[in-house]
Amino acid sequence: MPRQSTRQSIRVVSRCLLAALAVLCIAVPALAAPAPAPLRVMSFNVRVPVDTDGDKRWEVRRTAMVALIEQAHPDVFGTQELVEEQAQYLAAHLPAYRWFGKGRRADGSDEHMGVFYDSRVLTVVESGDFWLSETPEIPGSSSWNTDLPRMATWALFERRSDKRRFYLFNTHFAHRDQDEAAREHSARVILSRIATLPADIPVVVTGDFNSDPDNGTYRTLTAVLGDARAHATKRQGPEKTFQDFTTHPTRRIDWILFRGLTPTRFSTLETRPGGILPSDHYPVLAEFAWPQ
Repeated sequence: MPRQSTRQSIRVVSRCLLAALAVLCIAVPALAAPAPAPLRVMSFNVRVPVDTDGDKRWEVRRTAMVALIEQAHPDVFGTQELVEEQAQYLAAHLPAYRWFGKGRRADGSDEHMGVFYDSRVLTVVESGDFWLSETPEIPGSSSWNTDLPRMATWALFERRSDKRRFYLFNTHFAHRDQDEAAREHSARVILSRIATLPADIPVVVTGDFNSDPDNGTYRTLTAVLGDARAHATKRQGPEKTFQDFTTHPTRRIDWILFRGLTPTRFSTLETRPGGILPSDHYPVLAEFAWPQ
């Protein structure tokens, strides 16, 4: 075959291939990038050790609590009523998790708002504590006639895999019936902190709020934040969370609130490893999709 004809044939074939590729590019849409892995957040009132709890005491419950957390595998979870003894046990038996927090008293003793995070998944950029009072920076401070100091522990987290960041606040509000006004004030203290944060970084709030959703505390918080259970597309387990070591929960006082994320699944965990309830509260677990 003459050299010129060969060149012409090559050019024709090349044009045909280019045309075919163009048609394929039009006909087959580009594959979308996979969605980032969801964020799994849990809130868990672990029930402070009480000597008179009998067969519900901490030493009986603790292995069941570890088993529940392992099964739920949250990326991060906020605890309430946690004391140092419990924190050390959980840390020793959940080696992937790290924790931080301090006691609510001025000397750092008593109940902690301990935050545990999966160190394979998350890193802590910064963290801190403040008190739910008129003087939030003073450790152990209290206001509004509460009988105990109340506080919040917070952190800015970064995910190792994709450098996505979020803030987490963990808290435990005053518990007496007459403390509803104090709980509303506490809600405003937390919201005032959130208001100072960058608007483009998501926020999650975990806690035992000791208030029902038909009270002012809930309305104050949800005027700014979403309720993960209310907004989740899938829900599992009972609505109410405080069960007092029974099978009949009576109040929904454990909430996960959010800003800048989309809750896709919410679970109230009734798991009883070995037939043992780990606490007098059911933990709650929310799964969030990140903004695109």
